[in-house]
Amino acid sequence: MHPAAIEAMTEQLHHTGNASSLHTSGRTARRVVEAARERVASALGCRPGEVIFTSGGTEADNLAVKGLAWLARKTDAERNGVIGGSIEHHAVLDPLKWLAEHEHFDVTLVPVDDYAVVQPDALRAAIAGEATSLALATIMFANNEVGSISPIAELAAITHEVGGFFHTDAVQAVGQIHVDFAGSDVDAMSISGHKVGGPQGVGALLLRRDLKPEPLLHGGGQERDVRSGTLDVASIAGFGVAVEIAVREQVERAARISSLRDSLIEGVLTVVPTAVLNGAPQGPGRLPGNAHFSFPGCEGDALLMLLDAAGVEVSTGSACTAGVPQASHVLVAMGADDKTARGSLRFSLGYTSTQDDVDALIAALPAVVDRARRAGLVGAR
Repeated sequence: MHPAAIEAMTEQLHHTGNASSLHTSGRTARRVVEAARERVASALGCRPGEVIFTSGGTEADNLAVKGLAWLARKTDAERNGVIGGSIEHHAVLDPLKWLAEHEHFDVTLVPVDDYAVVQPDALRAAIAGEATSLALATIMFANNEVGSISPIAELAAITHEVGGFFHTDAVQAVGQIHVDFAGSDVDAMSISGHKVGGPQGVGALLLRRDLKPEPLLHGGGQERDVRSGTLDVASIAGFGVAVEIAVREQVERAARISSLRDSLIEGVLTVVPTAVLNGAPQGPGRLPGNAHFSFPGCEGDALLMLLDAAGVEVSTGSACTAGVPQASHVLVAMGADDKTARGSLRFSLGYTSTQDDVDALIAALPAVVDRARRAGLVGAR
């Protein structure tokens, strides 16, 4: 967490006012919430009333995907088609599967190119192949595993041409690249606190003010009657400060972190020449803090544990599915075979990362890869 976010959150932990109450403590808490809402709105190009606080990115994704699909079909019974990217986070993929199995929506997953980007022509083809009118398209802003960025504004425009709603999961994008809710022309956008230096367990759905999706939670009618529940004032305070700082410092941070990322990529390819960089090339098509490699002959879990023992923490994919013995669906969607997909790692850089961190990885990696390969050969026998 950013120190300023910790300070903002800690200050509110001394108070217990319910932001929905009318007494003095409640009104004080409400002012804190509304100040955070204004910070998020100002940073991300939307109106304060378009910020719906949630418990994080997963809830925001579920609320958008299910709620907007239900809203579209409620408005027009013929709107039964839902399109999602094949590389979405499971916080989107699983709700799509649920809509198909329990609500009988026609769900289509649009393919990606070799860099894990949803191209406009691919979305047009998916829409044309729909047997029913489109209710919703949901395409992530930037992929959480390989860091590739999709042309969201163009994809939203294509969706709106046929009258569908458009949602994007921007959890990975905020603070790393420029994100503008109004400028992107999307109807809904999910963001999360812990990706921008804020606390875990808080996020938001940015939602056009004229839309009222069917809620997942029913109760007190908080957050425009879209997301009921007593607000976590302390976490929201920390979240608002973190978003404000991350966006304000985004350009400077991106330049520094991109330089570290490029140093990491060049170092990995130098000490392990057989490694393969996955996703978009170095440049504006890739998140500044992301480097993702496949290591032929190695198991990703073995690499992860060996690097962890050397003091370097990495991921084999999304932390939400870590420990699940299956190939990355993102790499498979990009055309990788199962063995390649299982032998891959994600390296993430943040605002606290340094060249010393990169150097430590490069120093540890050759022995780790050699040991993982030898273990793989023994296992194969």
